Amino acid sequence: MATPDFVLDLRRQAGTRPLPLVGVTAVIVRGDEILLGRRSDNGALTPITGIVDPGEEPADAACREALEEAGVRVRADRLVWVHQLPRVVHANGDEVDYLDLVFRCAWVAGDPYPADGEMTEVGWHRLDDLGDVQEQHHRRIRLALDGAGPTRFEGGRAAADMEMQTEAAR
Repeated sequence: MATPDFVLDLRRQAGTRPLPLVGVTAVIVRGDEILLGRRSDNGALTPITGIVDPGEEPADAACREALEEAGVRVRADRLVWVHQLPRVVHANGDEVDYLDLVFRCAWVAGDPYPADGEMTEVGWHRLDDLGDVQEQHHRRIRLALDGAGPTRFEGGRAAADMEMQTEAAR
């Protein structure tokens, strides 16, 4: 998995300490199929994912990652979920706190293939047969397929505390 240059620059200063990064998940839909790839680092079957580059619009990042990882052109139709992932500790000890932005994307063109080595295989999967996709990715897929519903925002303890403070101030 290629680490973006800006992350390498940050790592030279921060070492392995936690970095806050913005990631994207592109749930790419074509009819009754979605595009999934098998990651080369851990073998997991997932939608297309990646990191937003500095100054890049997140929807553009989702489209860029689809082209870079799977060789397909997509259109980001809507943001479906904003959530903080639990801290990730990579094999080399680097810690990352990813804010994940999940987009529903429509396939536009291209036959999928493992374009940059981040995936060992890429292909279309029927919605009723997603194989060994982990539950965390099933949730992303379900939310992306949930019509044109509003974007879901995870409300944690801070959101509940703020709501209680607002009520107390009234």
